Amino acid sequence: MPIVVRRDAGIYAYEASLRRAGFELIAGADEAGRGACAGPLVAGAVILRPGRAGEIPGLADSKLLTPAARERVFAEVVERALAWSVVAVESAECDELGMHAADLAGLRRALVRLQPAAEFALTDGFSVDGLGMPNLAIWKGDRVAACVAAASVVAKVTRDRIMAQWHDELPGYAFDIHKGYCTPLHQERLEEHGPSRIHRMCFENVRRTIRVSAL
Repeated sequence: MPIVVRRDAGIYAYEASLRRAGFELIAGADEAGRGACAGPLVAGAVILRPGRAGEIPGLADSKLLTPAARERVFAEVVERALAWSVVAVESAECDELGMHAADLAGLRRALVRLQPAAEFALTDGFSVDGLGMPNLAIWKGDRVAACVAAASVVAKVTRDRIMAQWHDELPGYAFDIHKGYCTPLHQERLEEHGPSRIHRMCFENVRRTIRVSAL
């Protein structure tokens, strides 16, 4: 049967409609770091519990939350979700695959690692093949589907923590501030130091700074 959900029906409406259609284990998947020129692409996947047990206080698209709010929601998701997983696609593999293929690979890996396995997958923006389950790509899914929003928070918080660890090892790049995204500060540090071992050479702004030895 077709799945019809009004855009104003609320963030839990997609899962409710799919459960009425007979799917119980509904996963959402999203990534963080696709647009960054340094660090891993991180993908998360989450299956929320049905009904009120699966409602996460303050849940929203990770980009709409403050860092402190993301941490609070992350803790709630980890504690209350039926299943969750997170994977990192390192910068070298992003270069090898290209960013779009790396994005899909991360989402696929996160979804197939869920235990119990999902029966249906909702993904943000792009459909993912090779899952062995029906799936639906939703435009701005992290704003309209709860399980996708939860996955976006898991991915974002995990990636921010990874980049904070890289800052401790490579403090000259200020990864703790820009998290590897292409900001003026990041470009300034790239021009000063050249690419590090976690920069993505598939980005032109990184390649043009190769003249400086990496840290």
